[in-house]
Amino acid sequence: MAGFDWRRTAIALLAGFAGASIAHILELPAAALLGSTFAVTLASMARLQPALPAPLRDIGLCVIAVTLGSGVTPDIWSELAHWPLSIAMLALTMLMVMLICGFLLKRLFRADLPTAMMATAPGALSYALALANDRDADLRFVTVLQSLRLFLITMLLPPVIGYAENAGEGGGRAPLEHLTYPAAAVLLVLTFGLGQLFTRLRVPAPIIMAGLLVSGFAHGAGLVSGRFADPLTFFGFAVTGTMIGARFAGITLAEVKRLGLAGVVSTSVAVAIAMAGAWLVSFTLGLPFGQVWVSFAPGGVEGMSSMALALGYDPVYVATHHVFRILFLIAILPVLLGLLAAKR
Repeated sequence: MAGFDWRRTAIALLAGFAGASIAHILELPAAALLGSTFAVTLASMARLQPALPAPLRDIGLCVIAVTLGSGVTPDIWSELAHWPLSIAMLALTMLMVMLICGFLLKRLFRADLPTAMMATAPGALSYALALANDRDADLRFVTVLQSLRLFLITMLLPPVIGYAENAGEGGGRAPLEHLTYPAAAVLLVLTFGLGQLFTRLRVPAPIIMAGLLVSGFAHGAGLVSGRFADPLTFFGFAVTGTMIGARFAGITLAEVKRLGLAGVVSTSVAVAIAMAGAWLVSFTLGLPFGQVWVSFAPGGVEGMSSMALALGYDPVYVATHHVFRILFLIAILPVLLGLLAAKR
């Protein structure tokens, strides 16, 4: 396979699964996701250059995506009736995050306008980087701050939610039975194939979208019922965390030190805004606060969807909100940049 590096892949997998296993033994919240993210980030900071080949990354994401779709039930249409207000509040909090955090980065850390906006765009890192390149923004600034935000949210949100409420009880649905091995294999193959098609068509979050469609339809129609066995779910979480940690490969410790304060400040403000919006939606609609907060948290769709599964929340609710976040960003970010540039 062209471009395949056995050493970097071995480092990523060894660090990721070792970290996930240790966190699991310590019974940390969202253990496999947190442990793998932390361990691979350390490996990246140590300049070991961990990397995941795209097929392995996609297989891990397929596990997460199919598990997300298993949350679809025949009651999905009645549940959707409660979501428009929640999604509207998500859009409002996203606008507030980008405007307020962008202002802070521009005034306090001397970032130019395109750089500040791309660095604070909550999610869709690849899209933000592509747009930043078109606007001649500081790509390293955007990459470091986006990566720092995702790392901080992934590592800190589960313990905070666990302290605020018992996330494993009351917030989620009753555990599902395990899928049969033939059903699991069919769902994975169909999700992988549709995900590759969506990737070619440049659909946002292609694997997640594919899994929601394939698994959601199969579960909603009653063709299958259940989730993956625990070892396979552990694999999906560990690969997702490894993918998050590997984003720090190529980022130097000096860059993290230089931009660390900007990352902490912007992430703290973004999380606080998301928390306020989540509390309002939780109070108004009677939804679990932790579930809404994970849905509003300015992280990536893969990481936040995995966190929802690990914490026992409604995966369809969370995934739907994060997919909407990406679509909203794609639609509004160029418009917002144009409006702000015109007012300068």
